[in-house]
Amino acid sequence: MNQRIDYSKASPDGYKAFGGVYVTVLKGSLPKELIDLVYLRVSQINGCAFCIDMHSRDLLKSGLDVEKLVLVPVWSDAGHVFSTREKRALAWAETVTNVSATGVPDADYEAAAGEFNAAELADLTYAIGLMNAFNRFGVAFRSTPAAKNI
Repeated sequence: MNQRIDYSKASPDGYKAFGGVYVTVLKGSLPKELIDLVYLRVSQINGCAFCIDMHSRDLLKSGLDVEKLVLVPVWSDAGHVFSTREKRALAWAETVTNVSATGVPDADYEAAAGEFNAAELADLTYAIGLMNAFNRFGVAFRSTPAAKNI
């Protein structure tokens, strides 16, 4: 797989605009590890090798146990490995990412809104939308994961 273009260099203003959303999400009240778990799960759903590699590395660097990392794709069957808050965030990430199939049912919204306040839920949804956009750039332009360079 060869990278098609480096979109961050081809359109730096667009990249900077998306970066502004990233910074805004980080400034919110949600823990970075929770956001990174959501970024990873969204990237897994979308099949973005670059983002899966990057977010896995970020989570490992931040101290996440590898045992938990490898269970992200099956978080709902992982017992008590994930907290209720993490489970609700991952479920919300899945239903929003798969919006064309799910329509984001009221029950999914109510579960997320029962765990996150309005600002947190908005920030979480910004993070999900942002990662869906970055995944589309990564897949469309064949961004090369760091693991390929090992």
